[in-house]
Amino acid sequence: MNIPYEPSKIEPKWQDFWKTNETFKAEPPSEKEPFYCLDMFPYPSGAGLHVGHPLGYTATDIICRKRRMEGKNVLHPMGWDAFGLPAENYAIKTGTHPSVSTQHNINTFRGQIERLGFSYDWSREIDTTDPKYVKWTQWIFLQLYNAGLVYEKEMPMYWCPECRVVVANEEVEGGCHERCGNEVERRPMRQWMMKITAYAQRLLDDLDTLDGWPEGIKEMQRNWIGRSEGLQMRFQVADHDEFVELYTTRPDTIFGATYVVLAPEHRLVDELTTPAHWDEVDAYRTAVANKSDLQRTEMAKDKTGVFTGAYAINPMTHEKLPIWVGDYVLMSYGTGAIMCVPAHDERDNEFAHKYNLPVKNVVKPPKNWAGDLYTEKGGTCVNSGVLDGMAFGRAFGTVCKIAERDKWGERKVQFRLRDWVFSRNRYWGEPIPLVHGNDGKVRVIDESELPLLLPETDDYKPLESGGSPLDKCTDWVNTLDGKRETLTMPNWAGSSWYYLRFMDAQNDEAAWAKDVEEYWGGVDLYVGGAEHAVLHLLYARFWHKALFDLGLVSGPEPFKSLKNQGLILAEDGSKMSKSLGNTVNPDDIIAEFGADTLRTYEMFMGQFDQPKMWSTGSVGGVRKFLERVWRVAHKPVTHDAPDEKTLRIVHQSIKNVSERIERFAFNTAVSQLMVLTNELTSLEIVPEAAVEVLVQLVSPFAPHMAEEIWSTVLKKPDTIAYSDWPQWDEKLAAEDEITYAVQVNGKVRETFSVPAETTKSEIIAHAKDLPKVAKYLSAGEIKKEIFVPNKIIGFVVA
Repeated sequence: MNIPYEPSKIEPKWQDFWKTNETFKAEPPSEKEPFYCLDMFPYPSGAGLHVGHPLGYTATDIICRKRRMEGKNVLHPMGWDAFGLPAENYAIKTGTHPSVSTQHNINTFRGQIERLGFSYDWSREIDTTDPKYVKWTQWIFLQLYNAGLVYEKEMPMYWCPECRVVVANEEVEGGCHERCGNEVERRPMRQWMMKITAYAQRLLDDLDTLDGWPEGIKEMQRNWIGRSEGLQMRFQVADHDEFVELYTTRPDTIFGATYVVLAPEHRLVDELTTPAHWDEVDAYRTAVANKSDLQRTEMAKDKTGVFTGAYAINPMTHEKLPIWVGDYVLMSYGTGAIMCVPAHDERDNEFAHKYNLPVKNVVKPPKNWAGDLYTEKGGTCVNSGVLDGMAFGRAFGTVCKIAERDKWGERKVQFRLRDWVFSRNRYWGEPIPLVHGNDGKVRVIDESELPLLLPETDDYKPLESGGSPLDKCTDWVNTLDGKRETLTMPNWAGSSWYYLRFMDAQNDEAAWAKDVEEYWGGVDLYVGGAEHAVLHLLYARFWHKALFDLGLVSGPEPFKSLKNQGLILAEDGSKMSKSLGNTVNPDDIIAEFGADTLRTYEMFMGQFDQPKMWSTGSVGGVRKFLERVWRVAHKPVTHDAPDEKTLRIVHQSIKNVSERIERFAFNTAVSQLMVLTNELTSLEIVPEAAVEVLVQLVSPFAPHMAEEIWSTVLKKPDTIAYSDWPQWDEKLAAEDEITYAVQVNGKVRETFSVPAETTKSEIIAHAKDLPKVAKYLSAGEIKKEIFVPNKIIGFVVA
């Protein structure tokens, strides 16, 4: 039967069917087992989607379609992280209100996503700029504020006079704003802060409970939180009443300290710098003022500093240590002052050599150790008085005891994590629901007054002074008893809890109902880019733990399992970017090949979590594969059982595709579908039962085509989306033969296949008899045999 495969007709038909029938709408809480799968929702930029975006969305869609066929109640929603600077900058340039451009972009994104056939529950669609959503974001803010987790603080921030915006450390390059290239300034600015540091230990400890997270992501969070155990010390300043507060994780090396460094912003710089050194210190501080923290602490950069003319007294040795100012010490970390031991710290060593400061070894390095730098903790103390001969742990404890006894120090746990700067001097963000009263007190807006919405304006540019655009909206700012807060929330606010709103998106009485949250119980599978490893994931975990402490959620962690997709690169191997003009629009691929082809191609490109290069020329090969599936489904069928060979391939395919989907090995799952398709293509008449299995296994990858075959060819009355996922028989799924690679001294010398039931000893004996292997074994004596079941046999010969 020669019926052409026409995606341009089939795909819109089934997309309309799913939309009209709300096929993928999650059921209310019931006895049915829930499964909650979530994509990191996108920011709807003006550029729309490129072919890199559907990679993660396709993967979650495959998992969700399989879960529905397994009988689960699947929640798979989509929404928009829609507050953000790009819409505001566009408004400043064009006069278009951010809400107008944002809604236009959302419509574009939604249309592109719908054309890809993803099984989202669109009844739960959310937009973080929607007043109904803003209300509950503000409500959560008030819960955290009332719990004492929010405070106001003036702190030095980077400010771009050209963009009139506060600039993050990561956005400063060479003292300039990376976006516009203009010089930034360091200004003291009023900010609202969130006490994420109050949860530092729990955020760290609970990473060990997240077995479903990639270890690399957990390690990035551990490093960001940066827990350290050390000694907080006070060094008396020579001939002065002041003390320098220092923190060290290596008190065992205190006898090797040869100088002290203060951060340029440290208050003691003004107090201690002697007249002879003042001009040099002042010039140095001016020169480094606009460097970002990242630039200042980069290991590869040249270490710089100036001497203050003052000295501190080492409380263990009573030696006078020169006090320097250096930009590689940050005021935002620790005490803003460090004890420098150049023999056992790389940065201190570089600084000491540059400025001819003493290097005193106090930890014995291994034999044959070259150079004057040894940073490991494995050696014993030398040249250290009472510590001589002690290993790290004992020396650490001894110095701490002496410091606590003599009252110049105490043990302390410290974190690199800093409180979250939770405010922006911009227009396009959630208003912070606080009022600065005429009596000088800050009051919260009553919950009955939420949502507090942004005022209408056509002037979105921040003030030159650093004030918010909202400062100019005086009718909105001024209240009977004070002035509204004019700083707005960061774009992280809406994304820190959206997974909870999806559970109960239409609830007008609460952010979510308690029983609904308890039923879904957190996100079972969360998929997105590794670039969100720290900020978004850490902020969401912080909010969730705070909500847990307030009794508002049922568990301490929001995301049970996390997967990161690799980038899809341009054809030349570079990152896809609108500015580079190398993006590929999925709409163009769909128009030429079909959405099912695009979905299947992206899954077939390579390992899910690894970078992959896009190749439009290769998409056609996947289209040809789907055409073969189509032709198989339209072949003459028999209702007789398949022969043994076909039956075994069918069951092996069910097993392999099922297991590979669970492992996110989508590329090899597609390979197995090709094996099954080729087998059925070779038959003149195909068993209908085998065709049914093929179509069901293909359906998560190519759902439009699968629905069409299921309905019009196989004459099934209901959608394939809720048919029963095929089951395999272990005996039938067992491989007939297993192929082994034989290595001699690490090099593959031969491959061979044996029946699956062959024993280990028989396999090893067979490998030894292979002529190409025996040749190398005869060259010496077999010292070791290595057997990796179903894969490798190895021999070590000497």
